[in-house]
Amino acid sequence: MISDKTISDIVNEFLEGSDQFIVALKVTPQNKIMVFVDGDTGVTIDDCTRLSRHIEAQLDRDTEDYELQVSSVGVGQPLQLTRQYRNNIGRRLAVTGSDTKITKGKLTEVADKGIAIEKDKAAKGKKKKKEPDTDTGAVVFIPFEEIKEARVQVSFKRDN
Repeated sequence: MISDKTISDIVNEFLEGSDQFIVALKVTPQNKIMVFVDGDTGVTIDDCTRLSRHIEAQLDRDTEDYELQVSSVGVGQPLQLTRQYRNNIGRRLAVTGSDTKITKGKLTEVADKGIAIEKDKAAKGKKKKKEPDTDTGAVVFIPFEEIKEARVQVSFKRDN
């Protein structure tokens, strides 16, 4: 069986010196290899193809049969690494906390221990209580250990 470490070493060797990095890597007992990469300036299909060919060149199909999948992290996929959070400063996130509460807003800062989110203002007609929501527009700090999931919110609205 091909090990995670073997694949990790091959991928890291290829990505060394670039702005790209491994987000997730998995090798199943059936030798299905899945590599998900991201980059500070993005990842193209050509980048994935070159990485896939590099991995294939390092492995011997005569010794072990395998299935290889190399792809970039898709839009809407949860952020997993601090580096991904840093690349998304200024974008809107939906953060699900360990208490399952969802906080939406603009990512304003990434620190070693967590992130700062400027909370969205409540939409008109969505309030259930009469008193004003003092939390909207406020910046809240969310420690990484309290983040169950964080996703970039893609918007197709035009700023006019």
